[in-house]
Amino acid sequence: MSNSVLCAVDVSNGDDDLPVIRRAAQLAALDGAQLDVIAVLPDFGMSSVSSFFGKGHHEKMEVEAKTHLNALVTKALDADQNAKVRHVIATGRAYEEVLKLAKKTNAALIVVGAHKAELSDYLLGPNASRVVRHAKCSVYVVRSS
Repeated sequence: MSNSVLCAVDVSNGDDDLPVIRRAAQLAALDGAQLDVIAVLPDFGMSSVSSFFGKGHHEKMEVEAKTHLNALVTKALDADQNAKVRHVIATGRAYEEVLKLAKKTNAALIVVGAHKAELSDYLLGPNASRVVRHAKCSVYVVRSS
């Protein structure tokens, strides 16, 4: 692997992404690669929905997401391993931001979760499937148990 392993999570999934982070850390450790974990917030700024949120709402969401992401990675791994992880909060469409960061960091691998248990035998979620289709590197999909 080259520079990094990129792990995409959704901080609103609670503990559902713990196995995804653990697998990404294992894969990164195999080649001594940097582990980057990204969470993407929706962009309400340009839509009519944005008028329903107060000034500074997005900045507050970013701070909360960073806190949740840090806690999630610490819970999945431990505090020492978490200190070595690059935490990234992005805003936009999840699959676009994941692909953009993968390109920017020259990621050798993207790790995503497939959490729709009732649909897991038939299809991936829309973001995971788009990442799989459009990534320039390999993509590892972690199925929920």
